[in-house]
Amino acid sequence: MDARTLEHFVPWFRAAAPYIHAFRGKTFVVAFGGEVVADGKFVGLTHDLNLLAALGVRLVLVHGARPQIEARLKARKADIRYVHDMRVTDEAALVDAKEASGRLRTEIEALLSVGLPNTPMANATIRVASGNFVVARPVGVVEGIDMQFTGEVRKIHADAIFRCIEDGDLVLLSPLGFSPTGEIFNLTLEDVAASAAIALKADKLLFLMDEPGVATGREMRHELTVSEAEQLMGGKRAIKGDSGIYLPFATRAVRGGVKRVHLVSRHVDGALLLELFTHTGVGTMVTQDPLEQVRQATVDDVAGIVKLIEPLEADGTLVKRSRELLEIEIDRFTVLQHDDLIVGCAALYPFASEKAGELACVAVHPDYRNGGAGERLIQAVEMAARKAKLGRLFVLTTRTAHWFVEQGFTEVPVAELPAARREFYNFQRRSKVLVKPL
Repeated sequence: MDARTLEHFVPWFRAAAPYIHAFRGKTFVVAFGGEVVADGKFVGLTHDLNLLAALGVRLVLVHGARPQIEARLKARKADIRYVHDMRVTDEAALVDAKEASGRLRTEIEALLSVGLPNTPMANATIRVASGNFVVARPVGVVEGIDMQFTGEVRKIHADAIFRCIEDGDLVLLSPLGFSPTGEIFNLTLEDVAASAAIALKADKLLFLMDEPGVATGREMRHELTVSEAEQLMGGKRAIKGDSGIYLPFATRAVRGGVKRVHLVSRHVDGALLLELFTHTGVGTMVTQDPLEQVRQATVDDVAGIVKLIEPLEADGTLVKRSRELLEIEIDRFTVLQHDDLIVGCAALYPFASEKAGELACVAVHPDYRNGGAGERLIQAVEMAARKAKLGRLFVLTTRTAHWFVEQGFTEVPVAELPAARREFYNFQRRSKVLVKPL
């Protein structure tokens, strides 16, 4: 291992550690189309699934079979018809669907049983369980077309699946469902995946798709709330491609109680790991509520604040604070939290007799400095200052005076500091004093 790799490995591993801890014992549903197997990409995916299983993640896989069914239909020159991205399945097409899904399921089970020879995961085989876990019913007539043996999920036997995953098995679901009367129906993988994730109360549902994520114009959206996703789907510019297929089921899953749904590219090697074990991810994550919030700090945030301000204390941007003092004064702090990570902080120290407040210890994680995080923190502190009936906010800085000027602050002489604060002004640091009226 070269020096550059070694240099980056430890910080990366430390950054991934909280996710490793958080994911143990959680249930993830991973859905992928038949293209992943047809293109030979499932071998690489097997490595990642094996690693997740070794880390204690409970896995349920849902595979599609569209390209395999298409190939069989084309071979016998049969009509191929779709309505709302659902195949019209006649009796002959159902035979193709059963044969394609059965063959594909067997191939997937075989690949999961290889044990990854000549890798650190050698002999770490995964036991696979499959069966009639999905109860289905016919879709019926859609836009005047009888969908025949095309079905939709009626029920997922969640208890049976749980018994399998609690025994350490990976559960594999095919896009076929069975009715109480013994009929078989052809289903869409996205319907099976969303229904299974909801029934299992899964912590995550992950769709592997052709696109890198959901894009609006040229911008790839790494995060979407359900409301934002629904607005995009109802907008004038229709979301097309795989995003247009999977996003409605992503929102359905989150509305049904799944904590997070991820849409990632099947073409990126290690996309699952990159999405799950890095803070920004590589795809689009759909959640019920925004991941970012500005809130009052608590003593539990001290460690996150320390990690955030230590580099700024080391280079002299911030005055070093004792950790004991930080705990005592934690109620002065406001934090910006993103997905359980403290990415920004600021403190307000009031001087009530002079109706002024000091904005102090403003820090933002480097990855969030160009996204308006600092501005949002200052707005929150200003609101708190107004609520305390303070008439002005002042800040002392040695490095970022220009940025504070952009936020509406004006440089003033040291003499304009409140008397109690002026007594402790450090003339060696020669900090600039800036004030903003409220």
